[in-house]
Amino acid sequence: MSNVKELIGIEYDPYSFEVEKGKIKEFAMAIGDDNPIYYNLESAQIEGFKRIPIPLTYLTVIDLWGGYGFQEKMEKLKLNVTNILHGEQEYEFLKDVYAGDILTVTAKVTKVETKKGTLGGMDLITTESKYTNQNGELVAISKNVLIQLH
Repeated sequence: MSNVKELIGIEYDPYSFEVEKGKIKEFAMAIGDDNPIYYNLESAQIEGFKRIPIPLTYLTVIDLWGGYGFQEKMEKLKLNVTNILHGEQEYEFLKDVYAGDILTVTAKVTKVETKKGTLGGMDLITTESKYTNQNGELVAISKNVLIQLH
């Protein structure tokens, strides 16, 4: 892409993902979180949750397994994968997300910055994803910054 600013506004096709109780448990085990709310409905309800909630960084699972793979994202943005780094990830939760929820995800590039340094330049490409549950409620927003090195 000749002008990286042209990336602003590019949207990915929406996709849906069903949040599974077993995958929540596997994820919690993988990150070493032994909080019983991720393993047991009764424990979750004692703590005030309707059902088993997701760990805060579980949205990454949805992005990796439910949506586009990294290679597909780079192709859509016409970026060279050998020059890309993951720079930053931010999550904002508006409502709880539970096992059994079906989330629809929409994502688009919202911001591009170019920075210059003594060793070269880099583009900071921000993608924002919105997660809406089966009831049409916006439950979370994530922002992901990719760094493209020049």
